Amino acid sequence: MNWLTDYVKPRIQSLVKKRETPDNLWVKCEKCSKIIFHRDFAEALNVCDGCGWHHAISPRERFKSLYDEGKFTEIDYPEPPADPLKFRDTKRYPDRLKEARNKTGEKESILAASGFIHGAPVVTAAHNFAFMGGSMGIAVGNAMLAAAERAVNEKAALVVFPAAGGARMQEGALSLMQMPRTTIAVDMMHEAKLPFIVVLTNPTTGGVTASYAMLGDVHIAEPGALICFTGPRVIEQTIKEKLPPGFQRSEYLEEHGMVDMIVKRGDMRDQIGKIVRILLKKD
Repeated sequence: MNWLTDYVKPRIQSLVKKRETPDNLWVKCEKCSKIIFHRDFAEALNVCDGCGWHHAISPRERFKSLYDEGKFTEIDYPEPPADPLKFRDTKRYPDRLKEARNKTGEKESILAASGFIHGAPVVTAAHNFAFMGGSMGIAVGNAMLAAAERAVNEKAALVVFPAAGGARMQEGALSLMQMPRTTIAVDMMHEAKLPFIVVLTNPTTGGVTASYAMLGDVHIAEPGALICFTGPRVIEQTIKEKLPPGFQRSEYLEEHGMVDMIVKRGDMRDQIGKIVRILLKKD
């Protein structure tokens, strides 16, 4: 037995060996590059404590922060056909759906729920940008109609949180048909004389912006959110001109009258609760 190699060397290696740490303990802000401890980041609702940048947040995390005691009931909606057009680009559409479901743990890019905010009945629907860019397919139309029906039945407000790159190309014209379908959901709220509130998040673009996202009774936006139909880069390439600073961001749209107010995510629950209680004549 060699005492140096069999005992001393392993002992020294155990003392100086680098400890393995999980990769997800820290989050790097995509805006200012600050490194944030994951627990602090989650407690701040995915908002950077350095620059205030609002990172993406899942619908379940958002609903938990909004509803009284974090309790809500998920609203079921009809499941769309798995692959109505037999679409394939670099991958088959069912394979893309499977990847997105494994990544997010959700069945689709939108989640609808009901519950109470400051004692007032509220139905919510939110896109999940991590699920294929929050793209609007048949499921979004189904979810919006189901949410509107629940809101009408419960005489509740409907609050939606769009976060999408637009229509889902893998569903072709069927995805474009969700623009009038979601508009019908908004009409249901108007006919019932119930409030429809839109909270515009980063990003809200394409067919979502061109349909229900701009039909709210009240338009709230999170700070710095990109809100547009066509992105600024495409516009610049088309018109061959430089756009104004902050063009199509929340602050620019508020200044030009397209957004009623900008609300930080940490203040969203109180602000929505106040507006809903006033519009439902609870106060």
